[in-house]
Amino acid sequence: MAAPEQEPHTEDGALEEGLFSHLIELRSRLMRAIVTIALVLLALIPIANRLYAELAAPLVARLPQGAHLIATEVASPFVTPLKLAFYAALFISMPMILYQLWAFVSPGLYKHEKRLARPLLAAALVLFYTGCAFAYFLVLPAAFRFLTAVTPEGVEMMTDITHYLDFVMLMFFAFGLCFEVPVAVVILAAIGVVNLQQLRDGRRYAIVGAFTIAAFITPPDITSMIMLAVPMCFLYEVGLLAVRWLVKPATEAAAP
Repeated sequence: MAAPEQEPHTEDGALEEGLFSHLIELRSRLMRAIVTIALVLLALIPIANRLYAELAAPLVARLPQGAHLIATEVASPFVTPLKLAFYAALFISMPMILYQLWAFVSPGLYKHEKRLARPLLAAALVLFYTGCAFAYFLVLPAAFRFLTAVTPEGVEMMTDITHYLDFVMLMFFAFGLCFEVPVAVVILAAIGVVNLQQLRDGRRYAIVGAFTIAAFITPPDITSMIMLAVPMCFLYEVGLLAVRWLVKPATEAAAP
């Protein structure tokens, strides 16, 4: 007895084909982002030492007379500027990386989701850059002024170039993320975790949280802590305004 003829699994085939096409597109988007980073990195490598000199300026300007940065590992003078060039390439290429991410996910979003996602992506990028600039131009000079002032007598302050790079990159990343407070507030309101009134009522907790986070992130001086906590409190208020402008109309549109 012959086995019954099976119908082709058209739905499974279509699903596999769709998944395969998405993977192909994802690979293409990733390759474009990687190529962008590589091209920027190649352009920055010739000036890597100059970039490091600019990065070290907030500390070098406040070192005692005769003190300077040191390299405690044999390859540090070569590797550390290259690491900085890579970080800078990633930093500069971030708009292209976010664009490729947006181009990949946007076809699957609803119209109201796209309306909210576009300004959030742009704001997240600008706020991260602003946080890094704030740390470099304002916080780091104040922190290094404090650290050099409290150096015990008889101790010569000489910082390793690799440790300095790691410290500054950590500060950039921390301040960049902390400046994303408005974006986080809008996202929480948009997905229904909190509403505008709850955000207003939680203002005092947000202030306490801002000072607590600042105390853990910044160097051990009150000036740096205040310089992070106060902008975070201000950005929380900016987030409340953004919720009023961006989230409330979408809620009203969805209402029957």
